[in-house]
Amino acid sequence: MSPQPLTLDVALVADWVQRLWWPVLRISGFVLAAPLYSQGVVPRLVKIALTLGLAFLMAPLAQVPAGLVILSGAGLGAAARELLVGLAIGTVVQVSFEALSLAGQSVSMTMGLGFATLVDPLRGANTTVVGQLFMLLGLLTWLSLGGHVMLLGVLAASFQSLPIGATALGSGFLEAVATWGGHVFSAGLLISLPAVIALLIINMALGVVTRAAPQLNLFGIGFPLTLLAGFTVLILGVDALLANTAGLIGESLGAVSSMLSPAHSLVP
Repeated sequence: MSPQPLTLDVALVADWVQRLWWPVLRISGFVLAAPLYSQGVVPRLVKIALTLGLAFLMAPLAQVPAGLVILSGAGLGAAARELLVGLAIGTVVQVSFEALSLAGQSVSMTMGLGFATLVDPLRGANTTVVGQLFMLLGLLTWLSLGGHVMLLGVLAASFQSLPIGATALGSGFLEAVATWGGHVFSAGLLISLPAVIALLIINMALGVVTRAAPQLNLFGIGFPLTLLAGFTVLILGVDALLANTAGLIGESLGAVSSMLSPAHSLVP
């Protein structure tokens, strides 16, 4: 008895491609921007495998309209929309870590460590040592709170709140992303404010001492004092730093959930 030839059901393959294509686009934008997943130290093959694996898991949640064709004008518009949604979800949370980096740079400049920079292996950019410290503390806090898992849950829920190809994005969606982007400055300032104020008081005291005794070497005395005071304030404020970081992460997840609500993200 001769073996039966293998047959390929083209319609079934096309249906699988159609069902996986749209989740892959949204998840690709998410992986490109989200913290931890988008880091430069993560190999590209791992990112591709992660994208495909998440697409297989979340494909049942994505309802694809029957008339939406990939290679069409509407399909190209929907593809751009899916990439934008994934990028926005990851970017909003990534901004929180940029706020920590900004806070660390502010403290470094006040301490006199502005010249002590190094290449951040996670982002591939130059950053100050205190900024790198704040980023690592933020990432560890993010992992300890399970933020990476909660963000995946928000991504999965987005397929229900923002269906694929259902309608165009509203102005409130982009406005929410821009508003949260502006939050990086105020959040970074609030996190660094205790250390900056303490160091500012020390610098003012050094200025008064220099005026009273001009023969003193300001750089020889002031630099060690500001370094010692800066590290002392950082050590004493670790608990507050971790609490502020956890609060900032919670706010970012809440901002993502609010951004993805139909009232803010869809055209009425």
